[in-house]
Amino acid sequence: MCMGLPMQVAESGAGYALCNYQGGVRRIDTMLVGDQPPGTWLLVFIDAAREVIDAQEAQKITDALSALDAVMAGGPADIDHLFADIIENSAANRKEPT
Repeated sequence: MCMGLPMQVAESGAGYALCNYQGGVRRIDTMLVGDQPPGTWLLVFIDAAREVIDAQEAQKITDALSALDAVMAGGPADIDHLFADIIENSAANRKEPT
């Protein structure tokens, strides 16, 4: 399984970007999304950017990955806050129009 990781462009060049991820910097291929300016968020799969995303989407993905890490590490099952966007949009929480 391949998971996309949200990374923010720190510096860019022709066909690549240096992106911040978990306190480090990684060189990312940007051939599929084009050259992107610093500050842009990218969804990255195997060191290649596949999509330009906004900061809100990057945070949602980061939260979901944090929840997955917590569960896999045997952490507490109280992870609902990391899926707030899904929970608030679930069928059980939707109000029918009146």
